[in-house]
Amino acid sequence: MIVVPLKEGENIEKALKKFKRKFEKTGVVKELRNRQAFEKPSVTKRKQTMRAVYVQQLQQVEE
Repeated sequence: MIVVPLKEGENIEKALKKFKRKFEKTGVVKELRNRQAFEKPSVTKRKQTMRAVYVQQLQQVEE
C-alpha cells in the first residue's frame, strides 16, 4: 500500500503528484502490461523460425 504523508495545508495537486511518482517507482503498471502481453515460449520460437525462413527466401530471390 502506498502512503503519501501530507503536510499541513499542502495542495492536493502536489499530493497527487507525489502519489503518481511513488506509484511509477513500484512498477505495477509495467508488470501488468508484461503479463497481458505474455507469449508462450513455443509461440515465440515458432515466430522466430518463420521469420528466419522468410528472410532466407528473400535472400535467395535477390541472388
